[in-house]
Amino acid sequence: MATAKFSVSTTGNTGEDSELQSIEVDKSLALASKLNQTNSGSAEPATGLTHECGVFGAIACGDWPTQIDVAHVICLGLVALQHRGQESAGIVTSEGKCSRNFNTHKGMGMISTLFNDESIKKLKGNLGIGHTRYSTSAASEVVNCQPFVVHTLHGAIAVAHNGELVNSESLRRDLLSRGVGLSTHSDTELISQSLCLCPDGVSEKDGPDWPARIRYFMQLAPLSYSLVIMFKDKIYAARDPYGNRPLCLGKIMPINGEANAKVEDVRADGWVVSSESCGFLSIGARYVREVEPGEIVELTRNGFRTIDVVKLPDYKKVSFCIFEYVYFARGDSIFEGQMVYSVRMQCGKQLAREALIDADIVSSVPESGTAAAHGYARESGLPFAEVLCKNRYVGRTFIQPSTRLRKLGVAKKFGALSENVAGKRLVLIDDSIVRGNTIGPIIKLLRDAGAAQVHIRIASPPLQYPCYMGINIPTREELIANNLNAEQLARHVGADSLEYLSVEGLVKAVELNKQASNPGKSGYCTACLTGEYPGGIPEELSW
Repeated sequence: MATAKFSVSTTGNTGEDSELQSIEVDKSLALASKLNQTNSGSAEPATGLTHECGVFGAIACGDWPTQIDVAHVICLGLVALQHRGQESAGIVTSEGKCSRNFNTHKGMGMISTLFNDESIKKLKGNLGIGHTRYSTSAASEVVNCQPFVVHTLHGAIAVAHNGELVNSESLRRDLLSRGVGLSTHSDTELISQSLCLCPDGVSEKDGPDWPARIRYFMQLAPLSYSLVIMFKDKIYAARDPYGNRPLCLGKIMPINGEANAKVEDVRADGWVVSSESCGFLSIGARYVREVEPGEIVELTRNGFRTIDVVKLPDYKKVSFCIFEYVYFARGDSIFEGQMVYSVRMQCGKQLAREALIDADIVSSVPESGTAAAHGYARESGLPFAEVLCKNRYVGRTFIQPSTRLRKLGVAKKFGALSENVAGKRLVLIDDSIVRGNTIGPIIKLLRDAGAAQVHIRIASPPLQYPCYMGINIPTREELIANNLNAEQLARHVGADSLEYLSVEGLVKAVELNKQASNPGKSGYCTACLTGEYPGGIPEELSW
């Protein structure tokens, strides 16, 4: 028998902070082998490292009806988050007067194809939430498009989330045992239906106690999500107690205000909440701060306030997904007081310290490895030069249905700048290697262009484990780092050498300039690199 350790949440009716008790459960080797499986709810097997989801919310301040086009603000916010998911999107708005009806528009496809002037005009409202999706826990179908709208005893609520509930099976059984019917396999429906239930011991004589309901859900499910919830004239934003998924707040600035005015000195025209801050400037908003791990924030026309914090026990640490820095987030987003682009440059500098090689130039696989390549060049003293020209009208390689087409996709996606390559010893930087299918054709392209040597440097450690918290990573068998070490992989892809950044080096680069509100409790999830999951192995491995 194999023994697996994991954590579950225990709650009572006292309202005290939840405690996560570590328990041991004997699991058979057959069950443990399911760690290598992908989510069976997906429409098709995973074909590469794929993104998560993005959530966005906006509310206008002052008197309503507002002069701010809230739906348009949300749409632009979702465009900025499009890199987090391209399968479906949706927006739900409220005029803030009635708890019965919301205005909704959602469907399959990219935001630019789903929303036009006509659909935006129908989304009247003074507040709203939106979502852009990549499926991890349910099929890529219209029925699973977010936000979800659920009609409760007290009126309609709209819910959107980024992440994946690690104890979804036990939550599903609990809801079904209470007589709640479920129509999808979406985690968002589990969250929505959980919020419909009044927790034991909570009095709601004067109306629904949404903060208590949200807190109760967060005690039941400590991992992994960022949530936006809309009810009538309020938006609630919440981040899981581990802080695994990102979430931040922004202030919509007056259109005629001073350009250089301090954010805190200017009256707000509205407030926004988003998975990332990268879209704030494009909608006239300024970054304020992150939603803290376990924090529940209430946004109204009068501003925002913290209404509760669900804390981790002392023996647990915050586990922010470190791959947000490496791969997922847009370079102009801010986490922990630092810009993602700057962290990626630090990763490149650290990589140069760990894996320096005698060469003529440094370059990158655009655009994913560009920031790290600049860091490597600065630290090594080698000049940076572009060697690959990207065709921006070719789709992402991981969505191709076969290895052969993926390899052909790489050839169509890039061209080589032969004048920069010919006769040169080249260090080529990329952010990660998943399957190893794309780097080989790139190396061949550069050799055909006359490169004397091609040395590959990866600005992250090798990916070796699947993720159960909202990132669709292939099975362990498909992850090339589990089959070939760095030297073997170099021979396999035709490189003169290949080296990764160490886990310790990655953490060092990320922590160099971060500003944590509680440094003693801060930390990172490195599960896909080390196999050390922040809450242990999930309770149910049925997916």
